[in-house]
Amino acid sequence: MKEKIYILDTSVILYDHNAYKKFKKNDIILPSIVLEEIDQFKKGNETINFEAREFTRVIDRLSEDFPLNDWIPIGTEDLGRMKVSFELHDATLDAEHIFQEEKNDHKILNVALYYHEQFKQKEIILVSKDVNLRIKAKSLGLKAQDYQVGIIKNISSLYTGKQCLENINEELIEKFYKEKKLHIKELNIKEEILYNSYYIIRNGNKSALGFYGTDGNIYLINKKSVSGIKPKNAEQIFAINSLLNSDIKIVSISGVAGTGKTLIAMASAIEQKKNFQQIYIARPIVPLNNKDIGYLPGDVDSKIGPYMQPIYDGLSFIKDQMKNNHSKELKKINNLTENDKIVVSPLAYIRGRSLHNIVFIVDEAQNLSPIEIKTIITRMGENSKIVFTGDIFQIDNPWLDEKSNGLSYMIDKLKGEKIYSHVTLEKGERSETATLAADKL
Repeated sequence: MKEKIYILDTSVILYDHNAYKKFKKNDIILPSIVLEEIDQFKKGNETINFEAREFTRVIDRLSEDFPLNDWIPIGTEDLGRMKVSFELHDATLDAEHIFQEEKNDHKILNVALYYHEQFKQKEIILVSKDVNLRIKAKSLGLKAQDYQVGIIKNISSLYTGKQCLENINEELIEKFYKEKKLHIKELNIKEEILYNSYYIIRNGNKSALGFYGTDGNIYLINKKSVSGIKPKNAEQIFAINSLLNSDIKIVSISGVAGTGKTLIAMASAIEQKKNFQQIYIARPIVPLNNKDIGYLPGDVDSKIGPYMQPIYDGLSFIKDQMKNNHSKELKKINNLTENDKIVVSPLAYIRGRSLHNIVFIVDEAQNLSPIEIKTIITRMGENSKIVFTGDIFQIDNPWLDEKSNGLSYMIDKLKGEKIYSHVTLEKGERSETATLAADKL
């Protein structure tokens, strides 16, 4: 088997500043242009800015006793070496000439081409989160791959949080309704049994909904409305159950547009407003060309308005449901908003705050990396609950996909934990029109 040399793209470093440690004993090359690109990302409050600053410190530390253009031992016997490549292009193929444009991606490709020709006895692999760069590399005969850390291997089998149990004895279902619980062994379930998972128990026209707790029992679940919002299907009932369960500290809800994930999360948070000091509702803003909302015209509200509008729409819908029959509750919601008890903000603006005694809803979580998800969760304090919502197949972040985004990674890694629950919403409930478009177009 050939020895390997991995060439890292800027996107890999901004995704994980410790990526250089993840390639075992193989050598790593960092094109000098990558250092220049990283320098442009050092300022800011986004996670990529933090990763840029941390990697700059890494390079400074590693180069204390070695020149950057020489092989630097990464630090342990289990790891290889790293160097910064300052070589002039001297290969048969020239990416800038072939693609007829002088840009940093093509300079990185030229470094890969150079080492591909200079080290025939070794396997040269370009690693990038940028799918277009990987495609260009492959078109030049280079090997290229995504950064494999944090990637779900089989997205089709990702945990959904529920199972359907068919042909269950009718007497057992009647017992379930009478006693409100069943021991898990009574159902003879063959699939993997995980804490805080949900079951649809059926036999013909009889059915029941159940929640598997941490004591070996499945508990009967009844339909419950929250803040004037009535669940319209079993999955929404499951989601509300997890959101209202004080023993569950981390909840994730996934589903395509129109399934009600964000609306239910907000309604459930408002329903239990007495239990928390504040409700934070945040979503990541995916920057383009390293330009965040600060580049947009107007004051802060003008800048974040377009990004936060779906959340405001959800709050307005909840208020509309309360106008006729819940006037007192409507006044309370208005007071919560006016007194900053409900805070809507870009995720970057939340960083640095104490997250004690709050419900923290992170919308569009599929646009976060696994490292960002971890960073957010580790900031949670006492008596707090965090909720992640998103659609793992609708991703705006150019460096993530359905297999590598933080929401998918969290679902896969946290399933079965005692304080975690996940529900995948499947049926669109926004409107008949929206459902038709989602299904047919």
